[in-house]
Amino acid sequence: MKKGSLIMLIAAVSVLTITAFRASNAEESKSVAWYTANIQEAKAKVQECHDNSSLQASPECANARHALEISFGISQK
Repeated sequence: MKKGSLIMLIAAVSVLTITAFRASNAEESKSVAWYTANIQEAKAKVQECHDNSSLQASPECANARHALEISFGISQK
């Protein structure tokens, strides 16, 4: 019985760990297509990236910049 309980405990802890990891990674970068369809959000994100140099190299900033380049034919670099 103790071996079965230990296995159930390990399984439960594993499931909780995986769930917590997935939840922490749930906020993914928005795509270029999303930003192209949401230009105001793209402009706001590019401004946020411009104001915060630690964000400038992030995929989120790159996607927002690219969406503006596509939509307006301009570079935000």
